[in-house]
Amino acid sequence: MLINPSLEAALVQFKSDFSVGGVGALGTVLILTHKAKTAGLPFDMDKLLTPGGGQVSGLSGANINKILERNGVSQKVGTESGRTSRGTPALARQYVDFLHGLQPLSSLDIVNIEVWWVSRFVDYFNTEPFKLNYDPSKTLASVIRNLLDQALDRQKKSPGKTYVGAVLQHLIGAKLELALPELVITHNGASVADSVSSRSGDFVIDNAIIHCTTAPSEALLRKCDANIKAGQHPIILTIAKMIGAAEGLAENAGIDGRVEVMDALQFLAANLYEMSLFKAADRKITVVRLIEKYNEIVAAHEADASLRITFD
Repeated sequence: MLINPSLEAALVQFKSDFSVGGVGALGTVLILTHKAKTAGLPFDMDKLLTPGGGQVSGLSGANINKILERNGVSQKVGTESGRTSRGTPALARQYVDFLHGLQPLSSLDIVNIEVWWVSRFVDYFNTEPFKLNYDPSKTLASVIRNLLDQALDRQKKSPGKTYVGAVLQHLIGAKLELALPELVITHNGASVADSVSSRSGDFVIDNAIIHCTTAPSEALLRKCDANIKAGQHPIILTIAKMIGAAEGLAENAGIDGRVEVMDALQFLAANLYEMSLFKAADRKITVVRLIEKYNEIVAAHEADASLRITFD
């Protein structure tokens, strides 16, 4: 690919400015670039989104995979990639404005832009994931704990990163998706603060507010207090050694007995046993389903592909 240096610089800047790193965002810009290649510019803004305005027209995992395959990439994204992300319509408008601002663009320029975004998908696929070693002789809690240990090791080498919290949050989210298929579970990037996204916790199910944390704090208990005052029921899911700390903070805040504090690993393990009907033959299948759902969530909501989990 011989892309114009100034054009590549503009693409790099756009990718950085709008955090285009996860599959949902990458898929959005790739689909729109492909549309520009086949239909030309400028875009018909009336056809940019689906009739309801909630999704980008033509954005799906299947269509992303077709473009990747045509460009020689064999790896595939999930079939729902990008479709349910609330941020994609806004990103689509921003990207269309970006392309319109680059005009005049030759047909070769647009081809090169598509190839450039395909290369970013390859970068995403090539990022080293966490490894899950499923050993049927070990407890499910210990299998999950090993993932958190890997995340902690990586976190120690990357100051400022919160890998442990991200892995825990998205494992909980994946478990909720599998256990409650009739409900729409809203997910957020682990680095997105509650105040930024106007959410009262990591997960909201009826009046239950689930907070996932590896380090309970006074700030978290203030959120729980706010939940209670709003008529909601806060639940803190944390690691075993921090349960005492969370309960002590709840007592200091005057809300002990009104906030549930649970071991997150036991919460996950118990549900996995239930979903597999306690059958040994179905246990690994259930773990595989959990990890597949987890990876879908990471792909849609996280720019860091290294949060993915593969089986060792």
